[in-house]
Amino acid sequence: MITSLDQMVKCVLESGRKHRIALAWAHNSNSIRSLMQAVKDGFAEALLIGQPEIILDVCKKTAVNPGLLKIIPGYDEDSAIKLAVKLAKNGEADVVMKGMVSTDKYLKAVMDKENGLMLPDAVLSYVCALELPAYHKLLFITDPAVLPYPNLMQKVIITKYASDMAGKFGVNKPKIALIGASEKASPNFHYSADYIQMCQMAKAGEFGDCIMDGPLDIFLACDNKSQQNKGLTTPVDGDADILIFPSLESCNPFYKSLMLFANGKLAGLLRGTTKPVILMSRNETEKSKYYCIALSCLMV
Repeated sequence: MITSLDQMVKCVLESGRKHRIALAWAHNSNSIRSLMQAVKDGFAEALLIGQPEIILDVCKKTAVNPGLLKIIPGYDEDSAIKLAVKLAKNGEADVVMKGMVSTDKYLKAVMDKENGLMLPDAVLSYVCALELPAYHKLLFITDPAVLPYPNLMQKVIITKYASDMAGKFGVNKPKIALIGASEKASPNFHYSADYIQMCQMAKAGEFGDCIMDGPLDIFLACDNKSQQNKGLTTPVDGDADILIFPSLESCNPFYKSLMLFANGKLAGLLRGTTKPVILMSRNETEKSKYYCIALSCLMV
């Protein structure tokens, strides 16, 4: 069982494998430094795509040795993104990483029907592992980045993505909480009907060996004292491994609040692609990006 993000890194190091990371439009110091640390630690090879003079200047300003990195010319944002995706598609890179590019352009290249990285008929989604000082284990959440309002079919798929990722961390029977504003199903909350169906599907084995319940609020999902306080019981027992949110609008502020106010750490990836794809905000810390690189290597 991997119980921390540093332990995840240790697991990647112990594999003895190196993976080639193609950084699209590698003009920002956070991304270069995080990738450089992965190179120094021995589990990554860096392919920096962008304008060579700018990349070298960033390396100089941040005391990064460019001799340990491979610089590949890409003279505008669009061509750099497309080249990073092409390298992964052709087997010349193992992972694609977002640099100083807009999310819209990045996702457009990843999702391109002819030249992108989507699995056939797949749903693109984002899953991340959170390490929180106030929680006793890693918490996997989805979807904070891609699907605005997932329908039932999409909720089923993203739940399977989250379970698959949790399995890589040794969580063999995940406790999955379907998150809502209340533990009471209501026609006023459109996701309630989906959650009821999903719990029925879980009982039928649709999600493999797991424990699922919902709707649950965050307290019932992650605090076992809340059952007694509310006079309710749930098989999740305040011990959730995975939180499934009804919308991007609910999941995104949740994770950002934990990062900003609760000293949270995260590692996340896009799912539904043939190769791991790192999608991080340009505001994310160097450490978070480093953890995402390590996660991509774990998931290859």
